Amino acid sequence: MAETYKMKVSNQHLHASFSKEYEPIMTIRSGDSIEFNTIDIGWGINAKNGERIRYQSREQEEAWGHPMVGPIYIQDAKPGMTLEVKINKIKTGWYGWNCAGGKINWQNNVLNIAESPEVTLNWTINEENKTAKTHVKDQEFTVPLKPFLGVLSTSPSESGVHSTIPPRYCGGNIDCKELVEGSTVYLPITVEGALFSAGDGHAAQGDGEVSGQAIESPFDQVNLTLTVIEDLQLKMPRANTPAGWITFGFDEDLNKATAIALEGMIELMQEIYQIEKTEAVALASVCVDLKITQIVNQVKGVHAILPHNHLFSTVVDKSKE
Repeated sequence: MAETYKMKVSNQHLHASFSKEYEPIMTIRSGDSIEFNTIDIGWGINAKNGERIRYQSREQEEAWGHPMVGPIYIQDAKPGMTLEVKINKIKTGWYGWNCAGGKINWQNNVLNIAESPEVTLNWTINEENKTAKTHVKDQEFTVPLKPFLGVLSTSPSESGVHSTIPPRYCGGNIDCKELVEGSTVYLPITVEGALFSAGDGHAAQGDGEVSGQAIESPFDQVNLTLTVIEDLQLKMPRANTPAGWITFGFDEDLNKATAIALEGMIELMQEIYQIEKTEAVALASVCVDLKITQIVNQVKGVHAILPHNHLFSTVVDKSKE
């Protein structure tokens, strides 16, 4: 019988980099669920009384990284298999923030704001009416909540310690705003036990994540079900979301990232509809959307979406024509 393992985040649950050498914080069986809370990317949680509780990585990395819960070892997960991650529940914390300007990076250089004073927007989150609110000068701005985890990943197979910032073939810092509650994410497994990690709560984000952050928020509750699929072998992550089927591409070159995402979608459509590649490309041209996931994570991200309301396939009995 499947079990749910619950944890309240502590330093012993957190790490800030990827390595297949890291000891797992727990071992579960395929089909079990994990439930936990997350901290914000500033490595803390703000209490409403103004107190800030700070955390640190148990691996004590020198370089900054996203605070992630994990790694989780899944029994019988082996290289060449796929980890199915069902996102059952996400509940945001009460606050969030994002910044712009004030530092040298790709997007700030392009927009000529690297030398400008950094601006921070502090957001108050209302979980009941699903909105986040902030003020800019004398104006109040309200956006709808669309919470998701920026980081969902199995461990890379390469030796050594790896940054959390760029997304990669096994997932990582994908930052796709469509990976909301009710989604299922499929991640390639390249190491024994998969070594799954998750974190980086985003309360809301636009495609592109153009300032470098979404509304960065701690999450009060995350519930995920982790299942090993033995007979599915993937080269890149894919997802089934309320918005549709999604495939991803990551590369420093946006054109190459686009090509990877598109190739993945064409392969997926061939699997679903049992059609030729050229037929899938023709169909994709009228219903698949290509979107820029993010431009700020060292490598660019592109995702292709096949909406669920498209291509209702019906087998035609040609003998009756």
